[in-house]
Amino acid sequence: MRPTLPLLEVTDFPALRRDRLDTLQVNLGYLCNQTCVHCHVNAGPNRTELMALETVDEVLDTLRAMRIANLDLTGGAPEMNQHFRYLVQEAHALGVHVMDRCNLTILEEPGYEGLAEFLSEHQVEIIASLPCYLEENVDSQRGKGVFEKSILALRKLNGLGYAQAGSGRLLNLVYNPLGPTLPPPQEALEADYKQMLSERHGIVFNRLYTLANMPIKRFGSMLVSTGQFRDYMRLLRAAHRVDNLEGVMCRHLLSVDWQGHLYDCDFNQMLGLPLHIEGKPRPHLRDLVGRDLAGNPIVVKDHCFGCTAGQGSSCGGALA
Repeated sequence: MRPTLPLLEVTDFPALRRDRLDTLQVNLGYLCNQTCVHCHVNAGPNRTELMALETVDEVLDTLRAMRIANLDLTGGAPEMNQHFRYLVQEAHALGVHVMDRCNLTILEEPGYEGLAEFLSEHQVEIIASLPCYLEENVDSQRGKGVFEKSILALRKLNGLGYAQAGSGRLLNLVYNPLGPTLPPPQEALEADYKQMLSERHGIVFNRLYTLANMPIKRFGSMLVSTGQFRDYMRLLRAAHRVDNLEGVMCRHLLSVDWQGHLYDCDFNQMLGLPLHIEGKPRPHLRDLVGRDLAGNPIVVKDHCFGCTAGQGSSCGGALA
């Protein structure tokens, strides 16, 4: 794995400051049943980093004490953490809106029977990775058979009420480009996804989120190895839009790693760039309670252009 942080350190990305905190994005571990080319986490079946129960309880204590509205669960495959269901159940009981960044195929894996029903029961919003509506494109990025399993999972979720009118169960899909290009316009691509998935597979969903690939970890290493890193960075910088700065996710979201340490976003977590708190070189959840982060400087490097290029890119899709 080729490190990319040294290539991102020197930057003229505009200074940013945090706004009101409304979302805790928690990485439950880097273990995953897939190994995707674009993965900025370098997740996979051989990763052993998983959040312990003690840290899960600290997440719940933080949600309770700070009255944070949203819990965004990610990984790896967050569902592969043995404490996933406990965390979802307890957060739901607190009235917190829970989101699960699901790769879909986990719902079809042995040992995860009843997972889709559990998510439906607790009204978990599902944000599901599906990089294309064509089988050959999905399997080339995620592995043979992934598309077929994803379609089975989507049908199961639809059958449980997801994306059905009046159900309150949200099912959103996520698109990543297959290579070092910017995502196409989100609205038009969403229309294509809805038409193709409905006509070919009888599947419905709520929204499509388009995300730019970040030049870090597995994807960044691939760019370096193939000599495309500098060209991709030039593309991101040339497409930078100042008006996207207001909507970037790091202004209202905090990222938590599997050990409970804090970062401005998931990308900074992967680069080892901790949240800035004076006197706390590596802030932890226990340093957060009772602290107002509004106005706090956000740690920025050159990869941040990935969030402001073109239509913009955030955990909630395009910004513009």
